[in-house]
Amino acid sequence: MKKILFVTSEAYPLIKTGGLADVSASLPKALTNLSQDIRLIIPNYQSLKLAEKPIYMGTIRVDNLPVNILYSRMPGSKIPVWLVDYPDFFGHAGNPYTNEAGQSWPNNSQRFGLFCRIAVEVAMNRANLNWKPDIVHCNDWQSGLVPAYLSLEKKRPKTVFTIHNIAYQGLFPAPEAISLNIPGKLWNAQGLEFYNMLSFMKGGLVYADHITTVSPTYALEIQTPEFGYGLEGLLAFRKKQLTGILNGIDIEQWNPASDAYIKQTYDESTLELKAANKRELQTRMGLPLAEEPPLFGLISRLVRQKGIELVLDSLPELLKMPVQLIVLGSGEPFIEHRLAEFANRHPEKFALVIGYDESLAHLIEAGADIFLMPSLFEPCGLNQMYSQRYGTVPIVRKTGGLADTVIDSLPHSIADKTATGIVFKGASAGSLLEAIKRTLLLYNNPSAWKKIQINGMRKDFSWRRSAELYLDLYENL
Repeated sequence: MKKILFVTSEAYPLIKTGGLADVSASLPKALTNLSQDIRLIIPNYQSLKLAEKPIYMGTIRVDNLPVNILYSRMPGSKIPVWLVDYPDFFGHAGNPYTNEAGQSWPNNSQRFGLFCRIAVEVAMNRANLNWKPDIVHCNDWQSGLVPAYLSLEKKRPKTVFTIHNIAYQGLFPAPEAISLNIPGKLWNAQGLEFYNMLSFMKGGLVYADHITTVSPTYALEIQTPEFGYGLEGLLAFRKKQLTGILNGIDIEQWNPASDAYIKQTYDESTLELKAANKRELQTRMGLPLAEEPPLFGLISRLVRQKGIELVLDSLPELLKMPVQLIVLGSGEPFIEHRLAEFANRHPEKFALVIGYDESLAHLIEAGADIFLMPSLFEPCGLNQMYSQRYGTVPIVRKTGGLADTVIDSLPHSIADKTATGIVFKGASAGSLLEAIKRTLLLYNNPSAWKKIQINGMRKDFSWRRSAELYLDLYENL
């Protein structure tokens, strides 16, 4: 049995802004099912959704700041959670990274710098918790300083750093290194300095014993200038310590046969019942009730990375076709505004919901016929896996985890029962539209369409295999 400290800035259902939260819930659960002793550590944000009142465990002083450690558990499980409680940094309304106006907290370097320092104290068993991990597993830039600080310790745990999205690196002005009391041994071009900036991400990439990312294809892509965001040389240098392990999904939470959020449960043997969810979704979104036009769904952060501009450029032609479209998400104001303009002009075809709604997300996955995911890059992606599980055929661009999880529907892959979606390569509206047209041809062939749906529903996207790979990695360290 390994003792694993899982360091994360978000975990569902405690708090969620994106896929990191889903991974931080599912992977620890899967490791626990493999009889590992795993504990989460996360900031005690004001908006955490705790199932029970936390218990005070003690106080640690770092840079003369008194920081409380509280104990709780992941809702619905016995997995322990240690909360880093410092109200001046984490006790405000907003999400982990931005205030209620959507602006980054001006002291994010201080907030997550303190979080990393406390994680190190816990990892070194200096927090009076009577528990020392064998492995410290860090996630994205918010915990990137942990491997760096631990590299200075004797008899330290081994460290793993997972890149969930290298585009977000935790870059701050160089003077922040002074205010954070970064040791001089770490402040150089081979350490935390990145073009005269402080890079939290580099802390993980340089100092972790092993680096993982969330799909095999993305592990290769980030070693290239197109996807490496300036860190491709470092990652190529450390390629022997870099592994791509595909994320899984929570197959209990995302299960069309038992999903409490949807109108009608179903499975591959009762696929015809899926239509009831389409009617419910159309009703909820104010779209005309009709079986015939294929209903497209899109759930995403509305940012360039997700290929939303390809969708915007495709909408004039797409909305001339016999289709319906529902978009759920939030992001860049100009993208939200342009989508709203289309929705206002085409209320009979296009429904838009700005924000995030967990129940609506589940209903879209169950009620849509087709799921749009044309990301310019996608480290792993989860919605394309949810979609296949729900018999909703995904259209994806061939990149990152999308390339690793969706098999293009071509004559040979339909014949050998491996086809699960539509895959296109070009990062252009034209390529997306060609993929949509190809999808509509398949949709109008009910026999082929049902085969593609069932192939996707039969795929195993559970966390067990991925958790076993992580466990092998821990053992090898």
